[in-house]
This record gives sequence, structure tokens and C-alpha cells, in this order.
Amino acid sequence: MSAKKRMAAVAITVAALSLGSIGVASAHDRGSEKSVAKSAAHDANHAANKAAHDARHAAKEALVATTIGLDTATIKTRLAAGESLGAIAGAKKDALIAALVAFKTQEIDARVTAGTMTAAQAAAKKAEVTAHVTEHVNAVRGKGMGPKGPKPPKGPKGPRP
Repeated sequence: MSAKKRMAAVAITVAALSLGSIGVASAHDRGSEKSVAKSAAHDANHAANKAAHDARHAAKEALVATTIGLDTATIKTRLAAGESLGAIAGAKKDALIAALVAFKTQEIDARVTAGTMTAAQAAAKKAEVTAHVTEHVNAVRGKGMGPKGPKPPKGPKGPRP
């Protein structure tokens, strides 16, 4: 092959590769617009879900504080000290359980109305609500529990066989 033919072949190859990479880059740009829109929609949906969760949590805290007759800060301090909600409620423990069961039942009914839960699923959940709430009220939560507590080591440690 002569030097002119090799130069022409190299020039054609370089041109083809350049055009191909420009096409890939423009396709990537079009895809990123879609992904940015999807990401924005996801972020908005996440923010809405978080706001709804925070509102439910605040309503539940207010219900507990009203039923027990103490402010939320005092309840949180006593929970962190190792007391259960039942111990904090004292004689109002049964009233607290009844109020929390009614609160949870309303949430289940709202999910059925919204179409995110079937009536059969709701019936099964409602059958468990009283036991679950009673367990929650009697549970002692203290330091070291929950997402901020100590985490176990990952994977097996030591020499491999």
C-alpha cells in the first residue's frame, strides 16, 4: 500500500471516529435532559413523601403528649433515659393504647381510600394493630438502639481457609 493510500485510510478512520464520538455525545446530552427531569420529579416526590411522613409523625407525637398530659420534650427525655411510653403514661396507659390504635386505624382506612391497600390487607393489618401498639407502648427504647446505634462489623473477619 502506498503512502498516499495509507494517509487517506488514516484520514477516513479519524473522520469516522470523530463523527461517531460526536453522535454519542449528542445522544448522551439528550438522555441527560430526560434524566434531569426524572431526577427533579423524583426529588419532588421524595420531598412530598417526607413532608407527609413528618406531618404524620408530628400528629402522633401531639396525640401521645395530649393523652399522657406531658409536653413532647419531657416525653422524649424520659424515653431517652430508658423509660417506656407505658411507664411514662402510668394510669393513662390504656387510654394511650386506645388513642394510638384509633390513630393507626385511621391511617389504614386512609390507605384503603387512596387505593394503596386492599380491604383484605386492611383487615389483616387491623387485626394486628392492638398487639403491635401495645408492644410499642411497653417497649423500652434507649441509647444505642435505632439507626444511630452501634453497627455490627461487615463480613467475616479473620483468616480465610
